[in-house]
Amino acid sequence: MRIFPIIPIWLMIIICIALVLFIFIFKKNKATWYELGVVIIIFIINLRIMFPTDNANVLTNNLDVLFVIDNTVSMYAEDYGSKNEPRMDAVKEDCFYIINNLGGARFSLITFNNYSKIALPYTYDNDIVVESIDILLPLNEFYARGSSLNTPLEDMISVLKRNFKNGENRRKIIFFISDGEITDESKLESFKEVSNYIDDGAVLGYGTADGGYMHVTDEYTGEVSYLEDRSDWPYKNAVSKMDENNLKSIAKDIKVSYIKMDKQKDIDKKLKEIKNSSKTKTENVDQLSYTDIYYIFLIPLIILLFLIYREYRRMSR
Repeated sequence: MRIFPIIPIWLMIIICIALVLFIFIFKKNKATWYELGVVIIIFIINLRIMFPTDNANVLTNNLDVLFVIDNTVSMYAEDYGSKNEPRMDAVKEDCFYIINNLGGARFSLITFNNYSKIALPYTYDNDIVVESIDILLPLNEFYARGSSLNTPLEDMISVLKRNFKNGENRRKIIFFISDGEITDESKLESFKEVSNYIDDGAVLGYGTADGGYMHVTDEYTGEVSYLEDRSDWPYKNAVSKMDENNLKSIAKDIKVSYIKMDKQKDIDKKLKEIKNSSKTKTENVDQLSYTDIYYIFLIPLIILLFLIYREYRRMSR
């Protein structure tokens, strides 16, 4: 069993606590217990509980691809391409492009901001990989503590080392994706150990030296504004600038190419090299996938909503 939360768990806990307090403070009737049940079920549905199934037939190759995606606030700076789009929008589209081009590979995902998260183990289920990347959201500025590229290093080594031992005759590929910016005054650590467990890949850099502003959304009012630099009054819009030196240093350590991403086609040459080095199986085989079960909880949710409606109808008479 695995969970793939739709809304981050910490945010959903805050929402549910607020709803529970509202229910107990302002409402005291029989429907209260039904309403509490609704809150619990909504929390469970949001967890998006999934169970493994072995009924997915796929054509496979011998590639194991690990995405390591920087999900700090700076990755939402708006300086990508001629239209100054958010960096993360381009990252998502480029990841989907990689997945489509390397179809039949196993994919794994690590994301990092304040902390590192192994979001997905290696899986052949491309739909889950795409969805896990697609739902990435920026960390709220209130919780952001600055960027460090060292954050995912331990998880990277752990995932790659484990897969290296268990994945004989498979080619290990890594895509490290970031703007290279370090804002917490930490010193970039050595990534050389990572090179022991991979065969190919690339460090993909996003952003510009001039930088860009970052839109943030107030979680209480929903108001969208630019992130401010509050180190000096009067406050100005914060600017995130790409640091290619850090990205090139990581690429050198792990012995892969560094590619500055200005357009999607920039990665075509590397993808061609990876595909040419792979071996594809011609037969279809059963592989582990995951199935959503959220719809099961819709039945008790509908029943509780009906009971709440009936109770309020009774009280209004």
